[in-house]
Amino acid sequence: VQLVESGGGLVQAGGSLRLSCAASGSFFSINAMGWYRQAPGKQRELVATITSGGGSTNYADSVKGRFTISRDNAKNTMYLQMNSLKPEDTAVYYCNADLGGGWGSPIRYWGQGTQVTVSS
Repeated sequence: VQLVESGGGLVQAGGSLRLSCAASGSFFSINAMGWYRQAPGKQRELVATITSGGGSTNYADSVKGRFTISRDNAKNTMYLQMNSLKPEDTAVYYCNADLGGGWGSPIRYWGQGTQVTVSS
């Protein structure tokens, strides 16, 4: 099982980026998914989460109104649309997913991270 993030990069303040997180491998289901980020010298923090059907989302106060989380279950992929980016959004962004399979209770997997850098 593997989660692979993509879409990070360098952007000017006020710009936009769209991150993707694709799940691959052997599993039966993808339950909740989420995005986290970690800036240099800081702890990893929650950015946004989304339920299995996509009907419920949750955002950190710092990104509300600017970021949108979504998912395409047919593609086993989650997205994070980031608009009006600020220098303080600079961080490594990680995705996670709770995957169900023949192993019993869902297991949380993490991607390797993608760098987002916002210049002022």
